[in-house]
Amino acid sequence: MLEDLTIKDFALIDSDYIEFKKGFTVLSGETGAGKSILIGALSFLLGGKADVQQIRSGRPEASVSATFLLSDTSIRKDFNPEEEAQSPAEWLSAHGIEIENNRVILRRFIRDTGKSGAWINSVPVTRADLAQFSAFLVDIHGQHEHQSLMKVTEHRKFLDARAGIQGEVADFTKKYAELVEKRKKLAEMSLSDQERLRKLDMMKFAVEEITAAKLKAEEDLLLEDEQNKLSSFEKIFSEVETVNNILSDQESSLVPVLKKLLRDSSHLSEMDRSLSPLQERLESAFYELSDIAEEYSSYQSKLVFDPGRLQEVEDRLSVIYNLKKKYASSINAPLSEVITYLENAQSFIEENEDSDSYKEKLAAQIKELEREVLLLADKLSKKRIAAAELLNKEVCNILAKLGMASTRFLVSVKQKEGSALEQLCGPYGKDDIEFLISANPGNPPLPLSKIASGGELSRVMLALKTIFAQNDSVDTLIFDEVDTGIGGEVAVAVGAHMKNLAKNRQVFAITHLASIAVYADNQIKIEKSVSGQVTSSNVFIVEGQDRVAEIARMLSGDSDTEQSLEHARSLLEKYSGGI
Repeated sequence: MLEDLTIKDFALIDSDYIEFKKGFTVLSGETGAGKSILIGALSFLLGGKADVQQIRSGRPEASVSATFLLSDTSIRKDFNPEEEAQSPAEWLSAHGIEIENNRVILRRFIRDTGKSGAWINSVPVTRADLAQFSAFLVDIHGQHEHQSLMKVTEHRKFLDARAGIQGEVADFTKKYAELVEKRKKLAEMSLSDQERLRKLDMMKFAVEEITAAKLKAEEDLLLEDEQNKLSSFEKIFSEVETVNNILSDQESSLVPVLKKLLRDSSHLSEMDRSLSPLQERLESAFYELSDIAEEYSSYQSKLVFDPGRLQEVEDRLSVIYNLKKKYASSINAPLSEVITYLENAQSFIEENEDSDSYKEKLAAQIKELEREVLLLADKLSKKRIAAAELLNKEVCNILAKLGMASTRFLVSVKQKEGSALEQLCGPYGKDDIEFLISANPGNPPLPLSKIASGGELSRVMLALKTIFAQNDSVDTLIFDEVDTGIGGEVAVAVGAHMKNLAKNRQVFAITHLASIAVYADNQIKIEKSVSGQVTSSNVFIVEGQDRVAEIARMLSGDSDTEQSLEHARSLLEKYSGGI
Protein backbone atom coordinates (compact mmCIF):
# COMPACT_ATOMS: atom_id res chain seq x y z
CA MET A 1 0.00 0.00 0.00
CA LEU A 2 1.23 3.49 -0.89
CA GLU A 3 1.48 5.41 2.42
CA ASP A 4 3.01 8.70 1.36
CA LEU A 5 4.51 10.53 -1.60
CA THR A 6 7.02 13.40 -1.61
CA ILE A 7 7.51 15.41 -4.81
CA LYS A 8 10.11 18.15 -5.25
CA ASP A 9 10.48 20.37 -8.35
CA PHE A 10 8.73 17.92 -10.68
CA ALA A 11 6.99 19.59 -13.67
CA LEU A 12 4.65 22.25 -12.19
CA ILE A 13 4.90 20.90 -8.65
CA ASP A 14 7.20 22.93 -6.40
CA SER A 15 7.07 20.82 -3.26
CA ASP A 16 4.31 18.51 -2.07
CA TYR A 17 3.97 15.82 0.57
CA ILE A 18 0.81 13.70 0.57
CA GLU A 19 -0.23 10.92 2.93
CA PHE A 20 -2.61 8.27 1.59
CA LYS A 21 -5.13 5.96 3.19
CA LYS A 22 -6.68 2.62 2.38
CA GLY A 23 -9.76 2.25 0.21
CA PHE A 24 -10.87 4.25 -2.81
CA THR A 25 -9.20 7.63 -3.41
CA VAL A 26 -10.09 10.00 -6.24
CA LEU A 27 -7.91 12.77 -7.61
CA SER A 28 -9.86 15.71 -8.97
CA GLY A 29 -9.24 19.24 -10.20
CA GLU A 30 -10.03 21.51 -13.08
CA THR A 31 -8.80 20.65 -16.57
CA GLY A 32 -5.13 21.57 -16.84
CA ALA A 33 -4.62 21.74 -13.07
CA GLY A 34 -2.03 18.98 -13.23
CA LYS A 35 -3.87 15.82 -12.17
CA SER A 36 -1.81 13.69 -14.51
CA ILE A 37 1.41 15.30 -13.24
CA LEU A 38 0.87 13.47 -9.95
CA ILE A 39 0.58 10.15 -11.80
CA GLY A 40 3.54 11.17 -13.95
CA ALA A 41 5.65 11.75 -10.83
CA LEU A 42 4.66 8.35 -9.46
CA SER A 43 5.38 6.68 -12.82
CA PHE A 44 8.83 8.32 -12.81
CA LEU A 45 9.47 6.99 -9.30
CA LEU A 46 8.43 3.48 -10.32
CA GLY A 47 10.99 3.28 -13.12
CA GLY A 48 9.32 5.22 -15.91
CA LYS A 49 11.09 7.43 -18.42
CA ALA A 50 13.40 10.10 -16.99
CA ASP A 51 13.66 13.35 -18.95
CA VAL A 52 15.23 16.70 -18.00
CA GLN A 53 12.00 18.32 -19.20
CA GLN A 54 10.34 16.81 -16.11
CA ILE A 55 12.37 19.20 -13.93
CA ARG A 56 10.53 22.32 -12.77
CA SER A 57 11.65 25.36 -14.77
CA GLY A 58 14.68 27.08 -13.24
CA ARG A 59 15.47 24.25 -10.82
CA PRO A 60 18.56 21.98 -11.00
CA GLU A 61 16.92 18.73 -9.98
CA ALA A 62 13.58 16.91 -9.64
CA SER A 63 13.07 14.20 -7.04
CA VAL A 64 10.26 11.87 -5.98
CA SER A 65 10.13 9.47 -3.03
CA ALA A 66 7.45 7.26 -1.51
CA THR A 67 6.86 4.84 1.35
CA PHE A 68 5.10 1.53 0.70
CA LEU A 69 3.67 -0.81 3.34
CA LEU A 70 4.08 -4.46 2.31
CA SER A 71 1.05 -6.59 3.16
CA ASP A 72 3.04 -9.81 2.81
CA THR A 73 6.72 -10.14 3.73
CA SER A 74 6.89 -13.96 3.66
CA ILE A 75 9.41 -15.82 1.52
CA ARG A 76 8.97 -19.37 0.24
CA LYS A 77 11.09 -21.92 2.13
CA ASP A 78 12.46 -23.32 -1.12
CA PHE A 79 13.02 -19.91 -2.73
CA ASN A 80 16.22 -19.74 -4.78
CA PRO A 81 17.55 -16.19 -5.38
CA GLU A 82 18.53 -17.30 -8.88
CA GLU A 83 14.87 -18.01 -9.68
CA GLU A 84 12.22 -15.44 -10.55
CA ALA A 85 10.80 -13.79 -7.45
CA GLN A 86 7.06 -14.12 -6.86
CA SER A 87 6.68 -11.39 -4.24
CA PRO A 88 8.30 -8.08 -3.28
CA ALA A 89 9.90 -9.72 -0.22
CA GLU A 90 11.53 -12.40 -2.39
CA TRP A 91 12.80 -9.79 -4.85
CA LEU A 92 14.32 -7.73 -2.02
CA SER A 93 15.89 -10.83 -0.49
CA ALA A 94 17.45 -11.82 -3.82
CA HIS A 95 18.98 -8.33 -4.13
CA GLY A 96 20.26 -8.17 -0.56
CA ILE A 97 17.88 -5.38 0.53
CA GLU A 98 16.40 -5.55 4.03
CA ILE A 99 12.78 -4.70 4.86
CA GLU A 100 12.34 -2.27 7.73
CA ASN A 101 9.07 -2.35 9.72
CA ASN A 102 7.33 -4.05 6.75
CA ARG A 103 8.04 -0.95 4.65
CA VAL A 104 10.20 0.04 1.71
CA ILE A 105 11.20 3.55 0.68
CA LEU A 106 11.72 4.30 -3.00
CA ARG A 107 13.58 7.42 -4.14
CA ARG A 108 14.59 8.71 -7.56
CA PHE A 109 15.99 11.97 -8.95
CA ILE A 110 16.98 13.51 -12.26
CA ARG A 111 19.32 16.48 -12.65
CA ASP A 112 19.42 19.10 -15.39
CA THR A 113 22.69 17.48 -16.58
CA GLY A 114 20.70 14.37 -17.49
CA LYS A 115 22.14 12.32 -14.62
CA SER A 116 19.61 10.30 -12.64
CA GLY A 117 19.70 7.88 -9.72
CA ALA A 118 17.39 5.57 -7.81
CA TRP A 119 17.35 3.83 -4.41
CA ILE A 120 15.32 1.19 -2.62
CA ASN A 121 15.78 1.49 1.15
CA SER A 122 19.02 3.48 0.64
CA VAL A 123 20.45 0.79 -1.70
CA PRO A 124 21.30 2.16 -5.18
CA VAL A 125 19.46 0.33 -7.99
CA THR A 126 19.17 0.62 -11.75
CA ARG A 127 16.09 1.90 -13.52
CA ALA A 128 15.39 -1.65 -14.75
CA ASP A 129 15.59 -2.99 -11.18
CA LEU A 130 13.28 -0.23 -9.97
CA ALA A 131 10.69 -1.00 -12.65
CA GLN A 132 10.91 -4.74 -11.99
CA PHE A 133 10.44 -4.35 -8.23
CA SER A 134 7.72 -1.69 -8.38
CA ALA A 135 5.61 -3.98 -10.59
CA PHE A 136 4.94 -5.92 -7.36
CA LEU A 137 3.65 -2.78 -5.67
CA VAL A 138 1.60 -0.71 -8.12
CA ASP A 139 -0.37 -1.30 -11.29
CA ILE A 140 -0.97 1.94 -13.22
CA HIS A 141 -3.70 1.87 -15.85
CA GLY A 142 -2.70 4.88 -17.96
CA GLN A 143 -4.92 7.07 -20.10
CA HIS A 144 -4.13 5.08 -23.22
CA GLU A 145 -3.48 1.64 -21.78
CA HIS A 146 -6.89 0.43 -22.84
CA GLN A 147 -5.64 0.87 -26.40
CA SER A 148 -3.72 -2.39 -25.87
CA LEU A 149 -7.11 -4.02 -26.32
CA MET A 150 -6.92 -2.84 -29.92
CA LYS A 151 -3.88 -5.05 -30.46
CA VAL A 152 -4.96 -8.62 -31.10
CA THR A 153 -1.49 -9.87 -30.14
CA GLU A 154 -2.17 -8.68 -26.58
CA HIS A 155 -5.37 -10.72 -26.25
CA ARG A 156 -3.44 -13.98 -25.86
CA LYS A 157 -1.53 -12.51 -22.91
CA PHE A 158 -4.76 -11.56 -21.15
CA LEU A 159 -6.23 -15.04 -21.66
CA ASP A 160 -3.04 -16.83 -20.62
CA ALA A 161 -2.94 -14.73 -17.44
CA ARG A 162 -6.52 -15.75 -16.61
CA ALA A 163 -5.67 -19.40 -17.32
CA GLY A 164 -2.54 -19.11 -15.18
CA ILE A 165 -0.40 -20.76 -17.86
CA GLN A 166 2.27 -18.09 -18.47
CA GLY A 167 4.95 -20.48 -17.19
CA GLU A 168 3.71 -23.33 -19.39
CA VAL A 169 3.63 -21.01 -22.40
CA ALA A 170 7.23 -19.97 -21.69
CA ASP A 171 8.26 -23.65 -21.55
CA PHE A 172 6.43 -24.28 -24.81
CA THR A 173 8.22 -21.35 -26.46
CA LYS A 174 11.59 -22.85 -25.47
CA LYS A 175 10.62 -26.25 -26.82
CA TYR A 176 9.34 -24.71 -30.05
CA ALA A 177 12.59 -22.72 -30.42
CA GLU A 178 14.55 -25.96 -30.03
CA LEU A 179 12.48 -27.52 -32.80
CA VAL A 180 13.03 -24.51 -35.08
CA GLU A 181 16.80 -24.68 -34.45
CA LYS A 182 17.00 -28.38 -35.33
CA ARG A 183 14.96 -27.81 -38.49
CA LYS A 184 17.38 -25.05 -39.43
CA LYS A 185 20.35 -27.34 -38.88
CA LEU A 186 18.78 -30.06 -41.02
CA ALA A 187 18.15 -27.53 -43.79
CA GLU A 188 21.78 -26.42 -43.63
CA MET A 189 22.87 -30.02 -44.00
CA SER A 190 20.94 -30.17 -47.24
CA LEU A 191 23.52 -27.87 -48.86
CA SER A 192 25.30 -29.27 -51.89
CA ASP A 193 27.78 -32.03 -51.09
CA GLN A 194 30.52 -30.00 -52.73
CA GLU A 195 30.03 -27.07 -50.36
CA ARG A 196 29.75 -29.38 -47.35
CA LEU A 197 32.92 -31.28 -48.26
CA ARG A 198 34.85 -28.03 -48.81
CA LYS A 199 33.88 -26.77 -45.37
CA LEU A 200 34.59 -30.19 -43.85
CA ASP A 201 38.18 -30.11 -45.18
CA MET A 202 38.65 -26.60 -43.83
CA MET A 203 37.37 -27.61 -40.38
CA LYS A 204 39.62 -30.70 -40.31
CA PHE A 205 42.68 -28.58 -41.11
CA ALA A 206 41.74 -26.13 -38.37
CA VAL A 207 41.29 -28.92 -35.81
CA GLU A 208 44.69 -30.43 -36.69
CA GLU A 209 46.47 -27.05 -36.51
CA ILE A 210 44.89 -25.91 -33.24
CA THR A 211 45.21 -29.34 -31.60
CA ALA A 212 48.90 -29.54 -32.52
CA ALA A 213 49.52 -26.27 -30.69
CA LYS A 214 48.30 -27.83 -27.39
CA LEU A 215 46.91 -24.54 -26.13
CA LYS A 216 46.22 -23.88 -22.46
CA ALA A 217 43.67 -21.44 -21.10
CA GLU A 218 45.11 -17.90 -20.72
CA GLU A 219 48.54 -19.18 -21.77
CA ASP A 220 49.08 -16.07 -23.88
CA LEU A 221 48.63 -13.77 -20.87
CA LEU A 222 51.17 -15.70 -18.79
CA LEU A 223 53.66 -15.73 -21.66
CA GLU A 224 53.27 -12.00 -22.27
CA ASP A 225 54.00 -11.33 -18.59
CA GLU A 226 57.10 -13.54 -18.76
CA GLN A 227 58.26 -11.91 -22.01
CA ASN A 228 57.94 -8.49 -20.46
CA LYS A 229 60.01 -9.59 -17.44
CA LEU A 230 62.78 -11.21 -19.53
CA SER A 231 62.95 -8.29 -21.94
CA SER A 232 63.34 -5.85 -19.05
CA PHE A 233 65.98 -7.91 -17.18
CA GLU A 234 68.76 -5.29 -17.14
CA LYS A 235 66.46 -2.52 -15.92
CA ILE A 236 64.88 -4.74 -13.27
CA PHE A 237 68.30 -5.92 -12.00
CA SER A 238 69.65 -2.37 -11.85
CA GLU A 239 66.66 -1.00 -9.95
CA VAL A 240 66.54 -3.94 -7.51
CA GLU A 241 70.24 -3.44 -6.83
CA THR A 242 69.58 0.24 -6.09
CA VAL A 243 66.77 -0.70 -3.71
CA ASN A 244 69.03 -3.21 -1.91
CA ASN A 245 71.79 -0.60 -1.55
CA ILE A 246 69.35 1.84 0.01
CA LEU A 247 67.87 -0.81 2.29
CA SER A 248 70.75 -2.90 3.61
CA ASP A 249 73.93 -3.39 1.52
CA GLN A 250 75.89 -0.42 2.89
CA GLU A 251 76.68 1.07 6.31
CA SER A 252 74.56 4.09 5.49
CA SER A 253 71.62 1.95 4.30
CA LEU A 254 68.25 2.18 6.04
CA VAL A 255 68.31 -1.11 7.95
CA PRO A 256 71.75 -0.57 9.62
CA VAL A 257 70.87 3.05 10.42
CA LEU A 258 67.50 1.99 11.82
CA LYS A 259 69.23 -0.72 13.91
CA LYS A 260 71.50 1.92 15.49
CA LEU A 261 68.52 4.21 15.99
CA LEU A 262 66.64 1.36 17.69
CA ARG A 263 69.55 0.79 20.09
CA ASP A 264 69.71 4.47 21.05
CA SER A 265 65.95 4.65 21.43
CA SER A 266 66.05 1.63 23.76
CA HIS A 267 68.47 3.47 26.07
CA LEU A 268 66.18 6.51 26.06
CA SER A 269 63.07 4.50 26.96
CA GLU A 270 64.97 2.94 29.90
CA MET A 271 65.59 6.42 31.25
CA ASP A 272 62.09 7.72 30.45
CA ARG A 273 59.26 5.18 30.26
CA SER A 274 56.99 7.69 28.47
CA LEU A 275 59.13 7.07 25.36
CA SER A 276 58.32 3.33 25.38
CA PRO A 277 55.47 3.63 22.83
CA LEU A 278 57.86 5.31 20.39
CA GLN A 279 60.44 2.61 21.07
CA GLU A 280 57.85 -0.07 20.21
CA ARG A 281 56.91 1.67 16.96
CA LEU A 282 60.59 1.96 15.95
CA GLU A 283 61.05 -1.72 16.75
CA SER A 284 58.05 -2.64 14.61
CA ALA A 285 59.33 -0.50 11.73
CA PHE A 286 62.81 -2.07 12.03
CA TYR A 287 61.52 -5.66 11.80
CA GLU A 288 59.15 -4.83 8.93
CA LEU A 289 61.87 -3.04 6.94
CA SER A 290 64.38 -5.84 7.68
CA ASP A 291 61.91 -8.39 6.31
CA ILE A 292 61.37 -6.30 3.15
CA ALA A 293 65.15 -6.01 2.69
CA GLU A 294 65.56 -9.80 2.94
CA GLU A 295 62.80 -10.33 0.36
CA TYR A 296 64.45 -7.94 -2.11
CA SER A 297 67.86 -9.53 -1.51
CA SER A 298 66.44 -13.00 -2.12
CA TYR A 299 64.71 -11.76 -5.29
CA GLN A 300 68.01 -10.30 -6.60
CA SER A 301 69.93 -13.51 -5.92
CA LYS A 302 67.46 -15.47 -8.08
CA LEU A 303 67.55 -13.05 -11.01
CA VAL A 304 69.19 -14.88 -13.93
CA PHE A 305 69.06 -13.72 -17.53
CA ASP A 306 68.15 -16.60 -19.87
CA PRO A 307 68.23 -15.49 -23.53
CA GLY A 308 67.25 -19.01 -24.58
CA ARG A 309 64.04 -18.86 -22.55
CA LEU A 310 63.21 -15.44 -23.99
CA GLN A 311 63.46 -16.91 -27.50
CA GLU A 312 61.22 -19.85 -26.50
CA VAL A 313 58.58 -17.47 -25.12
CA GLU A 314 58.64 -15.28 -28.22
CA ASP A 315 58.40 -18.32 -30.53
CA ARG A 316 55.43 -19.66 -28.57
CA LEU A 317 53.66 -16.29 -28.65
CA SER A 318 54.23 -16.15 -32.43
CA VAL A 319 52.41 -19.49 -32.79
CA ILE A 320 49.51 -18.24 -30.65
CA TYR A 321 49.24 -14.92 -32.55
CA ASN A 322 49.14 -16.76 -35.89
CA LEU A 323 46.29 -18.95 -34.61
CA LYS A 324 44.43 -15.85 -33.39
CA LYS A 325 44.81 -14.25 -36.84
CA LYS A 326 43.11 -17.26 -38.41
CA TYR A 327 40.55 -18.34 -35.83
CA ALA A 328 39.81 -15.36 -33.55
CA SER A 329 38.39 -11.89 -34.12
CA SER A 330 41.88 -10.31 -33.78
CA ILE A 331 45.36 -11.00 -32.37
CA ASN A 332 44.27 -9.06 -29.26
CA ALA A 333 41.22 -11.31 -28.73
CA PRO A 334 41.23 -13.73 -25.78
CA LEU A 335 42.71 -17.16 -26.48
CA SER A 336 39.32 -18.64 -25.54
CA GLU A 337 38.03 -17.60 -29.00
CA VAL A 338 40.50 -20.00 -30.66
CA ILE A 339 39.50 -22.77 -28.28
CA THR A 340 35.82 -22.11 -29.01
CA TYR A 341 36.52 -22.24 -32.74
CA LEU A 342 38.17 -25.63 -32.19
CA GLU A 343 35.11 -26.95 -30.33
CA ASN A 344 32.73 -25.71 -33.05
CA ALA A 345 34.91 -27.21 -35.78
CA GLN A 346 34.96 -30.58 -33.98
CA SER A 347 31.15 -30.45 -33.70
CA PHE A 348 30.82 -29.67 -37.42
CA ILE A 349 33.09 -32.61 -38.32
CA GLU A 350 31.12 -34.93 -36.04
CA GLU A 351 27.84 -33.86 -37.62
CA ASN A 352 28.99 -33.87 -41.23
CA GLU A 353 31.62 -36.59 -41.63
CA ASP A 354 28.93 -39.19 -41.57
CA SER A 355 26.21 -36.85 -42.78
CA ASP A 356 23.64 -39.43 -43.78
CA SER A 357 23.72 -41.06 -40.37
CA TYR A 358 23.58 -37.69 -38.60
CA LYS A 359 20.74 -36.51 -40.83
CA GLU A 360 18.72 -39.57 -39.90
CA LYS A 361 19.45 -38.98 -36.24
CA LEU A 362 18.48 -35.29 -36.54
CA ALA A 363 15.30 -36.14 -38.45
CA ALA A 364 14.31 -38.58 -35.71
CA GLN A 365 14.90 -35.90 -33.06
CA ILE A 366 12.77 -33.44 -35.05
CA LYS A 367 9.96 -35.97 -35.35
CA GLU A 368 10.00 -36.57 -31.59
CA LEU A 369 10.08 -32.83 -30.90
CA GLU A 370 7.15 -32.29 -33.25
CA ARG A 371 5.18 -34.87 -31.30
CA GLU A 372 6.04 -33.19 -27.98
CA VAL A 373 5.24 -29.72 -29.33
CA LEU A 374 1.83 -30.82 -30.62
CA LEU A 375 0.98 -32.48 -27.30
CA LEU A 376 1.98 -29.35 -25.38
CA ALA A 377 0.05 -27.16 -27.83
CA ASP A 378 -3.06 -29.31 -27.32
CA LYS A 379 -2.78 -28.97 -23.54
CA LEU A 380 -2.40 -25.20 -23.78
CA SER A 381 -5.34 -24.98 -26.15
CA LYS A 382 -7.64 -26.95 -23.81
CA LYS A 383 -6.71 -24.72 -20.88
CA ARG A 384 -7.26 -21.61 -22.97
CA ILE A 385 -10.70 -22.78 -24.10
CA ALA A 386 -11.70 -23.49 -20.49
CA ALA A 387 -10.33 -20.13 -19.32
CA ALA A 388 -12.07 -18.34 -22.21
CA GLU A 389 -15.46 -19.66 -21.07
CA LEU A 390 -14.80 -18.38 -17.53
CA LEU A 391 -13.48 -15.03 -18.78
CA ASN A 392 -16.55 -14.57 -21.00
CA LYS A 393 -18.88 -14.95 -18.01
CA GLU A 394 -16.75 -12.88 -15.64
CA VAL A 395 -16.35 -9.96 -18.04
CA CYS A 396 -20.03 -9.98 -19.01
CA ASN A 397 -21.08 -10.00 -15.32
CA ILE A 398 -18.89 -6.98 -14.57
CA LEU A 399 -19.90 -5.14 -17.75
CA ALA A 400 -23.54 -5.59 -16.75
CA LYS A 401 -22.77 -3.66 -13.55
CA LEU A 402 -20.95 -1.00 -15.58
CA GLY A 403 -23.93 -0.11 -17.76
CA MET A 404 -23.27 -2.64 -20.54
CA ALA A 405 -25.87 -5.27 -19.59
CA SER A 406 -26.81 -5.99 -23.20
CA THR A 407 -23.18 -6.38 -24.27
CA ARG A 408 -21.87 -9.83 -25.07
CA PHE A 409 -18.12 -10.34 -24.64
CA LEU A 410 -16.54 -13.39 -26.26
CA VAL A 411 -12.98 -14.73 -26.36
CA SER A 412 -12.45 -16.46 -29.69
CA VAL A 413 -9.97 -19.36 -29.56
CA LYS A 414 -9.38 -20.78 -33.03
CA GLN A 415 -6.80 -23.23 -34.28
CA LYS A 416 -4.26 -21.79 -36.69
CA GLU A 417 -4.91 -22.62 -40.31
CA GLY A 418 -2.71 -25.08 -42.19
CA SER A 419 -1.86 -28.73 -42.37
CA ALA A 420 1.87 -28.86 -41.59
CA LEU A 421 3.21 -28.38 -38.09
CA GLU A 422 4.99 -25.21 -39.19
CA GLN A 423 1.60 -23.71 -39.99
CA LEU A 424 -0.36 -25.29 -37.15
CA CYS A 425 1.92 -24.02 -34.40
CA GLY A 426 3.71 -20.81 -33.57
CA PRO A 427 5.96 -19.80 -30.68
CA TYR A 428 2.96 -19.62 -28.29
CA GLY A 429 0.93 -22.61 -29.39
CA LYS A 430 -1.62 -23.46 -32.04
CA ASP A 431 -4.29 -20.91 -31.13
CA ASP A 432 -5.31 -17.61 -32.69
CA ILE A 433 -6.97 -15.60 -29.91
CA GLU A 434 -9.10 -12.49 -30.28
CA PHE A 435 -11.60 -10.62 -28.15
CA LEU A 436 -15.00 -10.14 -29.75
CA ILE A 437 -17.92 -8.00 -28.65
CA SER A 438 -21.57 -7.60 -29.52
CA ALA A 439 -22.85 -4.29 -28.15
CA ASN A 440 -26.48 -4.90 -29.18
CA PRO A 441 -28.69 -7.99 -28.77
CA GLY A 442 -29.05 -10.01 -31.95
CA ASN A 443 -25.84 -8.70 -33.52
CA PRO A 444 -23.06 -11.24 -34.04
CA PRO A 445 -19.86 -10.70 -32.04
CA LEU A 446 -17.28 -8.75 -34.04
CA PRO A 447 -13.64 -7.87 -33.32
CA LEU A 448 -13.34 -5.57 -30.31
CA SER A 449 -10.75 -3.52 -32.16
CA LYS A 450 -13.25 -2.57 -34.86
CA ILE A 451 -16.45 -1.63 -33.11
CA ALA A 452 -15.80 -0.65 -29.47
CA SER A 453 -15.90 3.02 -28.49
CA GLY A 454 -13.46 4.67 -26.10
CA GLY A 455 -15.91 4.39 -23.23
CA GLU A 456 -16.57 0.72 -23.95
CA LEU A 457 -12.85 -0.05 -24.15
CA SER A 458 -12.27 1.66 -20.80
CA ARG A 459 -14.95 -0.44 -19.15
CA VAL A 460 -13.74 -3.68 -20.74
CA MET A 461 -10.24 -2.92 -19.44
CA LEU A 462 -11.66 -2.10 -15.98
CA ALA A 463 -13.47 -5.45 -16.01
CA LEU A 464 -10.27 -7.29 -16.96
CA LYS A 465 -8.24 -5.45 -14.33
CA THR A 466 -10.85 -6.35 -11.72
CA ILE A 467 -10.70 -10.04 -12.65
CA PHE A 468 -6.91 -10.19 -12.60
CA ALA A 469 -6.71 -8.24 -9.32
CA GLN A 470 -8.44 -11.16 -7.57
CA ASN A 471 -5.34 -13.32 -8.06
CA ASP A 472 -2.80 -10.51 -8.14
CA SER A 473 -0.58 -9.62 -5.19
CA VAL A 474 -0.37 -5.95 -6.23
CA ASP A 475 -1.91 -3.87 -3.45
CA THR A 476 -2.28 -0.53 -5.26
CA LEU A 477 -4.24 0.04 -8.48
CA ILE A 478 -4.23 3.41 -10.22
CA PHE A 479 -6.70 4.35 -12.96
CA ASP A 480 -5.92 7.46 -14.98
CA GLU A 481 -9.01 8.80 -16.83
CA VAL A 482 -11.04 5.61 -16.44
CA ASP A 483 -14.15 7.73 -17.11
CA THR A 484 -13.25 8.37 -20.76
CA GLY A 485 -16.39 8.51 -22.88
CA ILE A 486 -18.90 7.79 -20.10
CA GLY A 487 -21.36 9.75 -17.99
CA GLY A 488 -24.75 9.59 -16.27
CA GLU A 489 -25.83 6.23 -14.87
CA VAL A 490 -22.77 4.50 -16.35
CA ALA A 491 -20.47 6.77 -14.35
CA VAL A 492 -22.46 5.95 -11.20
CA ALA A 493 -22.01 2.24 -11.93
CA VAL A 494 -18.26 2.70 -12.49
CA GLY A 495 -17.94 4.58 -9.19
CA ALA A 496 -19.80 1.86 -7.30
CA HIS A 497 -17.67 -0.83 -8.94
CA MET A 498 -14.41 0.89 -8.05
CA LYS A 499 -15.51 1.37 -4.44
CA ASN A 500 -16.24 -2.35 -4.27
CA LEU A 501 -12.87 -3.15 -5.87
CA ALA A 502 -11.20 -1.04 -3.16
CA LYS A 503 -12.48 -3.28 -0.36
CA ASN A 504 -9.39 -5.46 -0.73
CA ARG A 505 -7.10 -3.05 -2.58
CA GLN A 506 -5.93 0.51 -2.43
CA VAL A 507 -7.51 2.10 -5.52
CA PHE A 508 -6.79 5.53 -7.01
CA ALA A 509 -8.68 7.14 -9.88
CA ILE A 510 -8.27 10.44 -11.67
CA THR A 511 -11.71 11.64 -12.64
CA HIS A 512 -13.63 14.75 -13.62
CA LEU A 513 -17.02 13.14 -12.88
CA ALA A 514 -18.72 13.88 -9.54
CA SER A 515 -20.79 10.71 -9.88
CA ILE A 516 -17.56 8.68 -9.53
CA ALA A 517 -15.88 10.96 -6.99
CA VAL A 518 -18.75 10.73 -4.48
CA TYR A 519 -18.07 7.02 -4.02
CA ALA A 520 -14.52 7.65 -2.84
CA ASP A 521 -13.38 7.09 0.73
CA ASN A 522 -10.82 9.87 0.26
CA GLN A 523 -10.47 12.76 -2.14
CA ILE A 524 -7.39 14.69 -3.23
CA LYS A 525 -7.58 17.94 -5.18
CA ILE A 526 -4.96 19.24 -7.57
CA GLU A 527 -5.13 22.99 -8.04
CA LYS A 528 -3.12 25.31 -10.29
CA SER A 529 -1.99 28.69 -9.00
CA VAL A 530 -0.11 31.59 -10.61
CA SER A 531 2.17 33.95 -8.70
CA GLY A 532 3.71 36.58 -10.92
CA GLN A 533 5.28 34.68 -13.82
CA VAL A 534 5.42 31.36 -11.91
CA THR A 535 2.77 28.64 -12.33
CA SER A 536 2.44 25.87 -9.74
CA SER A 537 0.31 22.79 -9.16
CA ASN A 538 -0.61 22.17 -5.54
CA VAL A 539 -1.90 18.91 -4.10
CA PHE A 540 -4.00 18.66 -0.95
CA ILE A 541 -6.61 16.47 0.71
CA VAL A 542 -10.19 17.78 0.72
CA GLU A 543 -12.47 16.85 3.60
CA GLY A 544 -15.65 18.11 5.17
CA GLN A 545 -17.07 21.28 3.62
CA ASP A 546 -14.06 21.58 1.29
CA ARG A 547 -15.00 18.26 -0.27
CA VAL A 548 -18.63 19.34 -0.59
CA ALA A 549 -17.45 22.44 -2.46
CA GLU A 550 -15.20 20.35 -4.76
CA ILE A 551 -18.04 17.92 -5.58
CA ALA A 552 -20.30 20.89 -6.28
CA ARG A 553 -17.70 22.32 -8.66
CA MET A 554 -17.47 18.97 -10.43
CA LEU A 555 -21.26 18.81 -10.74
CA SER A 556 -21.94 22.22 -12.19
CA GLY A 557 -18.70 24.18 -12.32
CA ASP A 558 -20.06 26.31 -9.48
CA SER A 559 -19.17 25.65 -5.84
CA ASP A 560 -20.79 28.78 -4.40
CA THR A 561 -24.54 28.38 -4.88
CA GLU A 562 -26.49 26.70 -2.13
CA GLN A 563 -28.31 24.56 -4.70
CA SER A 564 -25.11 22.97 -6.03
CA LEU A 565 -23.71 22.58 -2.50
CA GLU A 566 -26.91 20.87 -1.32
CA HIS A 567 -26.81 18.53 -4.32
CA ALA A 568 -23.20 17.65 -3.48
CA ARG A 569 -24.09 16.98 0.19
CA SER A 570 -26.94 14.67 -0.78
CA LEU A 571 -24.73 12.65 -3.13
CA LEU A 572 -21.99 12.29 -0.54
CA GLU A 573 -24.57 11.30 2.06
CA LYS A 574 -26.03 8.70 -0.30
CA TYR A 575 -22.82 7.14 -1.68
CA SER A 576 -20.13 7.86 0.92
CA GLY A 577 -22.14 7.92 4.11
CA GLY A 578 -21.83 11.67 4.56
CA ILE A 579 -18.94 14.12 4.83
